[in-house]
Amino acid sequence: METTARDFNQNASKILAAAERGERITVTKNGRPVAVLSPVTEEPVPDHPTDPMGDDDIPVFRSGSRIDWSQGRGSYLEGFGA
Repeated sequence: METTARDFNQNASKILAAAERGERITVTKNGRPVAVLSPVTEEPVPDHPTDPMGDDDIPVFRSGSRIDWSQGRGSYLEGFGA
């Protein structure tokens, strides 16, 4: 469900009832999302992501070869704004 900040202000009790029923509500202001209202669960919500971000040994550009970073970045990132 999506609602505007103004609508949320005027209909907070109805919107909170929707969240209590299990709906997730995105509140927008000037057409862009500013908040998400979701039902409370028994599971604690972590302050930061706790899932793995991926393997550090992923081949660059899927070429299959590994880069030896022991000498620094060198020219590996040339042309990428680094």
